[in-house]
Amino acid sequence: MTWATPMLAGLVAAIAIPALVILYFLKLRRTPREVSTTLLWKQAIQDIQANAPFQKLRKNILLFLQLIILALILIALAQPRSTSTSIAGQKIVILFDRSASMQARDAGSESNPITRFEHAKAHAIDLIESLASPSLFEESARADEAMIIAFGSSAEIVENFTSDKSKLIAAIESLQPTDSPSSIEEAFRLAQAQRPNRAAPTEDTAAVGDPDNISDPPSDPITYHLFSDGRIPDLDKIHTDPSSGPTPSFEYHAIGSPTSVNLGIVSLQAERDYEKPTKLSIFVGVQSTDPQERSVDAELVVQGATIAVRSIKLPPAVTDPTTNITEPAVGGVVFELDEPRALTATVRLAGLDDPSADALDRDNASTVIIPPAARARVALVTSGSVFLTRAIDVLPIADFKVLSPSKYESIRNTDEAAAIDLFILDGYTPNPNANGDRLDPGRYLVLGDIPRSDQPVNDEGLSENTTQIINWRRTHPLLRGLTLDSVIVGEPRKLTLPEDSELVSLAETPVGPAIIEESTPDTRAVYVTFAPKESNWPLEPSFIVFLGSAVDYLAATDASTVDTNARQLEPGSILADRLPLDASAIRVRLPDSTYSEDIVPSPDGRIVYGPITSIGRYQLQWSGSAGATDTTQGNLNTRDYAANLLSAPESNTGTQTTIALSNAVVSADAAGQIERLKEWWPYLLAAALAIMLLEWWVYNRKVYF
Repeated sequence: MTWATPMLAGLVAAIAIPALVILYFLKLRRTPREVSTTLLWKQAIQDIQANAPFQKLRKNILLFLQLIILALILIALAQPRSTSTSIAGQKIVILFDRSASMQARDAGSESNPITRFEHAKAHAIDLIESLASPSLFEESARADEAMIIAFGSSAEIVENFTSDKSKLIAAIESLQPTDSPSSIEEAFRLAQAQRPNRAAPTEDTAAVGDPDNISDPPSDPITYHLFSDGRIPDLDKIHTDPSSGPTPSFEYHAIGSPTSVNLGIVSLQAERDYEKPTKLSIFVGVQSTDPQERSVDAELVVQGATIAVRSIKLPPAVTDPTTNITEPAVGGVVFELDEPRALTATVRLAGLDDPSADALDRDNASTVIIPPAARARVALVTSGSVFLTRAIDVLPIADFKVLSPSKYESIRNTDEAAAIDLFILDGYTPNPNANGDRLDPGRYLVLGDIPRSDQPVNDEGLSENTTQIINWRRTHPLLRGLTLDSVIVGEPRKLTLPEDSELVSLAETPVGPAIIEESTPDTRAVYVTFAPKESNWPLEPSFIVFLGSAVDYLAATDASTVDTNARQLEPGSILADRLPLDASAIRVRLPDSTYSEDIVPSPDGRIVYGPITSIGRYQLQWSGSAGATDTTQGNLNTRDYAANLLSAPESNTGTQTTIALSNAVVSADAAGQIERLKEWWPYLLAAALAIMLLEWWVYNRKVYF
């Protein structure tokens, strides 16, 4: 039991108690009177008021009751409280996980399961109610303050430091879950940035390994409370602050069951056959955390109709007895279709309605948007290259032409050039057109040259030293799956890209970019800055694969259409695309059928929306021109996107009872129970009021009966 204002209560008691007792020492001194009859005697001797001091103090029930009332009021004035906190005025940072796995329905009771998210909100409110409140009478008595930060793939401050419990509780109640993966690093950095009384330590006092190298004074401690299931991949980047005082600086409130069972789709990919583009394969990967063998049906739904069902058998998940970490079981299935048209396909797992057998339902269905089958028409502009001609001729393309530079110049403004999807320029730089541009609107793969736009690269000429490619963007659609470190370049160019340029380096040598991508509203071009014949690349298998990827990447769609991979969104990411220059009234139709606010495009037609927080189907709508794969109804053009969870860590729903930070291992055992801070003065005042009513009843009974 602690007391908020004991000095004030003692001072009032020293005045009020003696004053009450002194009133009962007063006695009545009667004045002699003559009366005509004894009938008035009773009224004459009635004690109306005391007017003389120092009668003998006798037993009096009223005095006893009044002393009890006064004592209760005085004790209430001292504000007694039972508290679970040992430090007054502490700073609390509540880190609230709202990632997809927090929507697992394995909390609450078996008869009434609730999501982890709702369970975590109830526990966070309990923590807020347990904080020390500000004193009613002493401004020097400091209250606890708390700040709330919610995080998924990104983080935001929901409520800054305050001691107002109503604001903090309202902030917790306003939180909504997301379907994004979990990352705590940004949330922790936000908390570090908001820490009060921060001071830069000296070399002697600096905390080793502290990311910010900044700490709080020991007199102003700060404690982090993490409400999560522990499925956070970047927890090892969090460093607890040893300067925050002797009490633990990080507490973990584990939400959910460590033995939670879940099945979910963790991968979904659609590919058309390279030789026969109408042949479509849809690959589905499923994960299970059930220690028992499971079998589940995967349904393929196209345009709202189920067209195929495949059974997937999943072996038991294996739990390491030493680390208590469960390794999920993985299985999959392939759906094959013969479909040349564009389509939207959804794969869903059937029969997973029991939360005890499948805790999370957000990963039970995923959607993929597939463009129509098409073969490109390609033209090679060269003065003579046998190996390029043969390499491109074996690719599965609809039409292939070999043009001389003079022939190319003669057809640049004709329908014949407009029918070509991709021009491959072999060491040839076209003449400037009427607008002064080297490249006409269209798609280009330029070999042995560099961009010559309004912002040209800084070209220092050819290098005499032989070099090789040392770095490349392995996730780019053009270079995905390629190995380029064996490519030796005989005469690389010494290049530097200008600042604030839209040119993007895709591969680099020690002297500069080896592959550059340039995108404008009307033109997309990829430049190989060295001549392939001056390298060993044509002898490498990766060269043929690169040419095939270039045809798919550059010639598959027009300049106003997004790449196929960008149609698949991940919760937490940004929807970024490029629309025709005349696009207007742009907005996004969300999965819940509501619409975003109007989006203003950049001058080159780029639009950005997000971040995406929920899975489902997103539809970009606008008025104006449409791309080759867009849908048009009346004056409205639409382009579809699909956001899927597809996250193995989020689908692994078993709650971790222990988490490992960069410098500490935190157990959830001690943090699971939250004790409330009990304020006793309201109950004491209520008791005083009840006894006061009793005293009033006793007084009236004594006087009138």
